[in-house]
Amino acid sequence: MPNIKSAKKRVKVNQAKTMRNKAVRSNLKTTIKKADAAVLGSADNKEAAVRLAMKRVDQAAAKGLLHRNTAARRKSSLAKKLNAAAAQ
Repeated sequence: MPNIKSAKKRVKVNQAKTMRNKAVRSNLKTTIKKADAAVLGSADNKEAAVRLAMKRVDQAAAKGLLHRNTAARRKSSLAKKLNAAAAQ
């Protein structure tokens, strides 16, 4: 444990940011999995699930959790799966 006041604050701030990032990342993964399941299954809410997943990807990229190219790749993958399911 640090002795300097600013170092103690950094520990607290880093811990808070880690917890927030973990929650956002977990929510992102869950949303993407639900969207994949909706697209692969014959769910009625395919488009809504994919739209929500894309929104979560954008939010994660805005917060700095994902690189913008990674976010674009994930969104493209979701759109490609949705379009393939619609074509069938």
